[in-house]
Amino acid sequence: MSFDELLKDLQGQNKVEEDPNFVALDLLFTDAFMSKHTRSASFAAFLEKGNFQVKTYEDVRNIPDELFDRYIARETDYPNWESMLAAANKEYAGQEKK
Repeated sequence: MSFDELLKDLQGQNKVEEDPNFVALDLLFTDAFMSKHTRSASFAAFLEKGNFQVKTYEDVRNIPDELFDRYIARETDYPNWESMLAAANKEYAGQEKK
């Protein structure tokens, strides 16, 4: 499954869960965001570089937090996944208001 297919799967999965606050990963982690805050040009490249085998929504949930946090601390401007996700959400919300 390609990364684009994964994103579509994630979008569909969250629609089933009816999460009104859901924002697709491709909207949060744009290439501009990734280039500015990480050592990767895209979120897909970021996952590939870290050898994260992500094919389904469950795969994303099953990435061990400690492992992902260490990778994020090493490869981004952020100390962990939560802070990176929060920053992406904040940047997305700011762009949405423009």
